[in-house]
Order: sequence, then C-alpha cells, then structure tokens
Amino acid sequence: MLKKMTIVLAASAAALMAATSAGMAQTKLKWAHVYETSEPFHTASVWAAGEINKRTSGRYQIDVYPASQLGKETDINQGLSLGSVDIIISGSSFAAKSYPPIGVTYYPYTFRDADHLLAYTKSDVFKELAKGYEDKTGHHIVAVTYYGVRHTSSNKPIKTCADMKGLKIRVPDVPAYLAMPRACGANTAPIAFAEVYLALQNGTVEAQENPLTTIEAKKFYEVQKHIVLTGHIVDHLNTIVSASLWKKLSEEDRKIFTDVAQEAATKATAEIKVNEAKLVAFFKEKGLTVTEVNKDDFRDTVLKTTSFETFDYRKADWDRIQAIK
Repeated sequence: MLKKMTIVLAASAAALMAATSAGMAQTKLKWAHVYETSEPFHTASVWAAGEINKRTSGRYQIDVYPASQLGKETDINQGLSLGSVDIIISGSSFAAKSYPPIGVTYYPYTFRDADHLLAYTKSDVFKELAKGYEDKTGHHIVAVTYYGVRHTSSNKPIKTCADMKGLKIRVPDVPAYLAMPRACGANTAPIAFAEVYLALQNGTVEAQENPLTTIEAKKFYEVQKHIVLTGHIVDHLNTIVSASLWKKLSEEDRKIFTDVAQEAATKATAEIKVNEAKLVAFFKEKGLTVTEVNKDDFRDTVLKTTSFETFDYRKADWDRIQAIK
C-alpha cells in the first residue's frame, strides 16, 4: 500500500511539474514588423524568437508577424501602447511621433556611413535619446539594426542638387524623408509603398528614394534608368519592447531579451552590408547608369533651407552625433 501511495505521489508531483512547465510556456508574445519574409529583418526576428524561448527554458513563446500582418508601421507603433503587440521593429522616424528629438537621426546627412551609425548606437547621445523616448512612452529600445543607405533612382540624370528641381519623386510621408528632395526643389508625392513600382512604370512619378537593397528587392530598377548615390539618410530600425512587457520582465529576462535582440540585429546588419555592397555592380549589369554625386552639395543645401526646429529636433544632438568617430 505504501509503495502504491509513493508511486501515486511521485506521479502527481511529475504531473504538477509538467503542468507548471506547460503553464510557464504559455506566455505568448507577438513580434511584428512590416518587412517581407525573405528579408534579414524577418529571418533575424524568427531566430531571436526561438533563441529567447530556448534561453528562458520555454517560458516565452514568441510568434513573429511579418509583412504588415498586424498593421502598417504606424499601427504597430500604436499597438505597443494598445497591447496588440509586444515587440516591434520600426524606424526612429515613427518613434519621433511620440518623442521628436529621437528623429534627428533622419535629418539628411546625419551619418557618414553604416559604421558611424553603429558607433552612434553605443554613444551617450543615443542612450539619452532612447531614455527620452522611454520616459515619454514607457517602451524600451533593446537593439538597433542597420537598414541601408537611402539613395535615389530616377528616369532623368542627376548630378547635382539643382538637377532635382521639378523632379516628380515618390517619398514616404515622413517630414525628415522629404527634407532633401524638397530642399533641392523636387516635387514630392507620398504614394503608398505597394504602388510605387506601377507609379514609376506609368510615369505618375519619375523617381523614388530607398536603400539599394529595397530598389533591388522591389525591382524598381526595371522601371528606372539611373541610380544616383545621394546617400542622404543612413537608415536604421529599432527593436522595441512594449512598456507593459518590459515592466513584467525580471532583470534576468530583460538581459536575455536585450542580448538576443542585439545578437539578431548584428546578424541582420552584417547580411545587409554584404548584400548592399554587391548592388552597384548588379545595377550596372542591368544597364542602369550609376552616378556618384558630391554629397556636400546636397547636404549644404539642406542645412541652408531646412531648420532642425522644423521637425522639433535639437541641433545640439546632431552636432554631437557628427562628432562621433
């Protein structure tokens, strides 16, 4: 009888442990972004979700929703506060809608190149801007991924800022993105991203701007004649954990989430840099003219015509970023 009771108690204990483990594994989280499943931002996010699950012994199950499945970028940013998403990947231009100073990184010619951007993410000015965003929203930036340098594609040759005068160009409806084209006299149009290829094809617009990796992925090169290396914005994406989730995480789990997100960002950044480096040759092989420009000409025009206060940015922050080596 005693032996049977021991077996029953052991079985009950095992069942309780299994139920506890299962219960712990039921903390389900949603990770959302707007990028395609083939892009490094998605593959790195899926890796991170699995890695967090592994490092927390299955206590967190994270489902990744790509390609705007949970809404456009504005929607998923709002979702952090509404509780519809727990983690997102999104640009600082959207974070700036809640805390404008963090958007200074989108002012044209803030960064020299990818390495300058990555050095910024380790700087005091980044920490201060990220804290300002967190103080305002409660959301916590855990990592930054390099997105690529934004360049211009066009159906007319462009060698100087003045050559853009009157150019019909599609630009996202974000003030900082509009700064360079408008400073150079272009006519900007905020066409939906999904409609850009057709707009270029039928002549609704004759130019657009994006990283080379996006120009290749979306096949804009099929309906453009020129790639102009304006390099006006060195773009990046933040991995952001919602305020509600961040408050619930223990210090140990916060470290795991941060470490994994940063490792994922490093993976995606490395892949993007490799892909980007190959594309000038690719576009030339496709018969496009690739033009190097004097970036100082474009930058100086923007500085003369577009104040930082226009966007509620602080020039002191920009100056500090410029000084980072």
